This record gives sequence, structure tokens and C-alpha cells, in this order.
Amino acid sequence: MGDTPWDVVYFEPFEPADSPIRFLDSCPMNVQAQMAAVLDAVAAAPPPQFSGGGHRGAMHREMTGFFEARKQGPRREQFRLFCVLENPATAEELERMGLSRPAIVVPTGMRKPWRTAFGEGEYEHVRELGADYRSTFPRRIVI
Repeated sequence: MGDTPWDVVYFEPFEPADSPIRFLDSCPMNVQAQMAAVLDAVAAAPPPQFSGGGHRGAMHREMTGFFEARKQGPRREQFRLFCVLENPATAEELERMGLSRPAIVVPTGMRKPWRTAFGEGEYEHVRELGADYRSTFPRRIVI
């Protein structure tokens, strides 16, 4: 589990196309490495301690409760990992979730061309995956 206070885990959705691991595997190697470094940095100093340095930020409005890890790839293509934080109050809640300690959970990732925005439908899909993740006990995760 490493030396960090939090784990990084990945949601295991029913639809393989939504898998954050599959998304990461489709990213350029340098983006994969940079995303892993951002998640590791957040796990080592989770919010509110971690400031993000422009590579992680809390989302707002309809996406409140999500954080995103951001990286730019070749030709300025934008890569995003959407994350939720699991920090239950008790060890019993952690156990019920199937976690051994607090975790940064990655429900999915997306990419987009430079200077474009994700559409509402794409954000809705991220919210649906987040709701799906939160609806199961123990959580469907890959460590």
C-alpha cells in the first residue's frame, strides 16, 4: 500500500469502455507517468494539504465533489482523470467499502483537443459513474 497516508484506487465499471485503467493505457506514456505522479503527490498530501500546482483542482457547480488531475499531451491534447475522495469517519466504514485506508478513487478519464470544453453529456456521464461507484458495497475497485 506504500508509505502515503492515502491509497490511489481505480473504479471497475461494468462497461469496459469506461475503465480509468483502459483510459490510462490509451494515453501516451509520458502522460501516464505524469498522471501517476500527480495522483501519488495528492495521496502523499491529500486535500486540503495538497495545493495542486495547476495539475489538480476541485471541480465546481454540478461537478462538486469531484477533483480532476490535468495533464497536457502531444499537440496540446488535454487529458483528465476525474477523482473522488473516500475518507470515511470510521474503520468500520472503510471496511464496508473494501478499503484499508482513505483513498483517491478514479472513476474515469477523458481527453479533449486543446481549447475545447467537455460537453454537459460528458460531465453527466462522469457523474453517473461516480454515483455507480458510490452505490456498491464493497466498492468495485482495482488497487
